[in-house]
Amino acid sequence: MEKKNLTITQAHKGLTEKKFSAVELAKEYLEQIKKVDKKISAFLAVSEDLALSQAKKVDELISKGKSLPSLAGIPVAIKDNILVEGIKSTCASKVLENYIAPYDATVVKKLKELGAVILGKTNLDEFAMGASTENSAFFTTKNPKDLKRVSGGSSGGSAAAVAADMCVYALGSDTGGSIRQPASFCGVVGLKPTYGAVSRYGLVAFASSLDQIGPITKTTEDAEIVFEAIKGRDFLDSTSIKSKIGNWKLEIGNLRIGVPKEYFIDGMDPKVESIIKDTIKKAEKAGAKIEAISLPHTKYALASYYLIATSEASANLARYDGIKYGLSKSGGKDLMEVYLHTRETGFGAEVKRRIMLGTYALSAGYYDAYYLQAQKVRTLIKEDFEKAFQKVDVIFSPVSPTPAFKIGEKVDDPLLMYLSDVFTISINLAGLPAISIPVAPPAGELPVGLQIIGKPFEENKILEVGKVIEKI
Repeated sequence: MEKKNLTITQAHKGLTEKKFSAVELAKEYLEQIKKVDKKISAFLAVSEDLALSQAKKVDELISKGKSLPSLAGIPVAIKDNILVEGIKSTCASKVLENYIAPYDATVVKKLKELGAVILGKTNLDEFAMGASTENSAFFTTKNPKDLKRVSGGSSGGSAAAVAADMCVYALGSDTGGSIRQPASFCGVVGLKPTYGAVSRYGLVAFASSLDQIGPITKTTEDAEIVFEAIKGRDFLDSTSIKSKIGNWKLEIGNLRIGVPKEYFIDGMDPKVESIIKDTIKKAEKAGAKIEAISLPHTKYALASYYLIATSEASANLARYDGIKYGLSKSGGKDLMEVYLHTRETGFGAEVKRRIMLGTYALSAGYYDAYYLQAQKVRTLIKEDFEKAFQKVDVIFSPVSPTPAFKIGEKVDDPLLMYLSDVFTISINLAGLPAISIPVAPPAGELPVGLQIIGKPFEENKILEVGKVIEKI
């Protein structure tokens, strides 16, 4: 059996049937990283010793005839804003360039308990703020499908690593589309779970009411396996809850798919629109019922999101002050100068921009006009989805208005860059689950992702629908 290009299911089968060992599998992927990552720059750090030691433990289990969990021995990459004990966790920022994580994030702890093999930490936009990984303080991750184009963001390193077969699957985080958009750009699967379905403990905070950890994989089945492994209540994260939704068997003839008119807009790449509409037609031919729906407050989502996200970022990033941990630029005449020099030197342009926007929105005299108003709009957006789900089971839309754009094309125009997330941010505002499924473009064309949106804690539904879409 080929030891690369494997899904989780295939790799698990190969290990249990002893077609290869966990150490052999880990070495294969470590070699692939050495060979391929020079061009792509997906990894910020490779943890070879950790991976091989974890793989050896799995081989010992196999030799003793013990049953193997589905993720045991399977090589994974972790986005570098998710803590792995003893390994640098930089968030792609100079502020945390030499920060060593003192503990494991809950999701990492769960993966380790299942015998996962951690290959390393992947690149991202600094503190997960961006849509292209061009905001990384270290380097830009390139798209494996076209090295002149971005891999997406902020989980661009994780998506590129999966797409280039440098790992079997990866973890990312999604605050406004940061799993789904890079998955779409790189032609892989990306699941953003319901807010609260997966613990955020050990995820470095960007916007605490929006952030969510999720898997990036090669297939929907793999996304389901990883989600089942990492989901659940965690007493270390008060916002996490135990999902009560059980299995759901899909009958395509009874499936009602909503298509929001607000998600097919002027300025969308005509090829993206054509591919998504063609996929919707195929679902209809397979027996699904298609219903046009409206999400009328979508036009306010971008403004609402960037007020809420920047406000929360302003509060969360106040902890990087040069005193407690991370970069410290001392030598000033007083404490204020330490704060100012540390933050000026350590943060990149996009992070500073968002801190300033958020601080302004939270300042006296502006809180009610901006942040509070944005939260009211957020409620209206959530109500739009609630009304829509009274008529339909799932909602189909594009993930992004364009395929992967060229490196440097939007970096000097923040507003143009923000529009890359126009179809994904409403889902975070409403706390819903959504998945990006690659839909086959014409030969030679760039990948395009279909977004499948579900009701809160109905990941099972969107995963089942995703499996059907992969087949048709």
